[in-house]
Amino acid sequence: MSFYSPLLTKRFFAGVLVAFSVGLVTPVWSQVEPKPRIIITADPELDDNNSLIRFILYSTDVQIEGLVYASSMFHWKGDGKGTKWYVPGREYERFGMNVCPCESWRWAKDERFIHDIVDAYTKSYPNLKVHHKGYPAPDYLKSKIRYGNIEFDGDFSKDTPGSELIKAAILDDKPGQLYITNWGGASTIARTLKSIQDQYQFTTEWTNIKAKIARKVVLLPSGDQDDTYATYIKPNWPEIEYRQFSNSPNYGYGAQIRANETNKPLLTPVWMTENVTSKGALGSLYRVWGDGKQMVKGDMVDYFGLSGYTSEELKKMGYFVWMPPQEKGSWLGEGDNHTFMNMLGNGLRAYERGSYGGWGGRSKADTGPMFSFSGEGSADQLAEQIGNAGKTSSTDVIPFPDFFAKAQNSFAARMKWAVTSKFSDANHEPSVSIQGPLKIMVNTGQKVKINGIVSDPDGNKVSVKWIQMPAGSYPNKVEINNAESLQAEVMIPKDATAGQTIHVVLEATDTGTPALTNYQRVIIEVRGK
Repeated sequence: MSFYSPLLTKRFFAGVLVAFSVGLVTPVWSQVEPKPRIIITADPELDDNNSLIRFILYSTDVQIEGLVYASSMFHWKGDGKGTKWYVPGREYERFGMNVCPCESWRWAKDERFIHDIVDAYTKSYPNLKVHHKGYPAPDYLKSKIRYGNIEFDGDFSKDTPGSELIKAAILDDKPGQLYITNWGGASTIARTLKSIQDQYQFTTEWTNIKAKIARKVVLLPSGDQDDTYATYIKPNWPEIEYRQFSNSPNYGYGAQIRANETNKPLLTPVWMTENVTSKGALGSLYRVWGDGKQMVKGDMVDYFGLSGYTSEELKKMGYFVWMPPQEKGSWLGEGDNHTFMNMLGNGLRAYERGSYGGWGGRSKADTGPMFSFSGEGSADQLAEQIGNAGKTSSTDVIPFPDFFAKAQNSFAARMKWAVTSKFSDANHEPSVSIQGPLKIMVNTGQKVKINGIVSDPDGNKVSVKWIQMPAGSYPNKVEINNAESLQAEVMIPKDATAGQTIHVVLEATDTGTPALTNYQRVIIEVRGK
């Protein structure tokens, strides 16, 4: 069912005093959603580059506290003094290259991909600001760029500008949690924590400092790419939340290999050209298959910029082929998206707890590597490994939604904002809110009426749908009446027990181009019979 409203409301409906239904809830003032504080640490892998381009377009939704260069087993700079480095089991050993110990590994001279992206953002900022007033000033982002522990992978033996920036953010007294990603290795984060440990461990403040960090810091990893989580962070800081995600859309390398029929068209050369690579300064930095670029000159692991060659031909040219080449201009990868896509202010509130789930998937209990990629075997076997990395084995009664298409449409819209100077010449997300509190206390066997409010800043029609997310502690499906209207009715099952929760989400999609979707999550808690 579709609804039309020419009025633009706030993204979150604050200051409305209403009740859902008589006797079921106590009316409260709803709250405006805060912006999560986040620090990005990234190595110069091309999918980190692509993920950062997407991330910076959502800088409206987060409070960026740092943009930090990091090393990993795949990329490290060296100390510039001729020191040679070698760690058994690293990429250079797995591929049988036999080139290390070496002075650096796949790190370009004067590497500045973060600076380049912020410079491109600077050029795009006048247009972006037209479409969303929340974009931070370019000078602010530039002030947050630092180099972390980049000399050698896994080495956190000394403080760096990056580790010092993270340390200051961890120890400050600003409210809310601090989310720290590691798109590369975690050595800069490890150095931060080691520096704090060295400073406070034998003081009277240590117990309080450790407790503060355990409450405050949430790590958002792309695996353990230099073993510093396993060898230092986890043993010494076991209370820090380590939020890995399953059920995540496959944003990574080879996403098209296992894409379903809905998502496959959003990874093609035509779609990528129309919506991403043609879009100004940011689009020109975005990497796709066969674009003629290379991370580091002479890098024999990076054949992604080449086109028209088979895997065997690339091997004869000396490249170490770890996934089959794809069509020129097609999707290459944004393998770190899952770490920040749940931070977005799209109403799913996924950042509040890892188990809630959102565009980045949802967190899982174990803290092992996200997936095992051996880097060995035929191109077809490697494709199977990569494809399986994006699959899930969920046995939930309530299936986790496939958010990929909605995320891609949103990305395309924001890329267009970057090159569009008039608000009316682009599409914008509908506004979604709920009348009343976002947490409801109910009794078993009752009917709960929930009223939604939607509007669209472009005057588009908006269709709505209520869905149940597999996030609550009540394990079964619930009945939602009038699920495609603004006023839905949720039937609380009689077998629900006190303390169990049910998560329902109002999903609203407009008719603009591309169609954009926003949400509002409501948590229903059972208080008894």
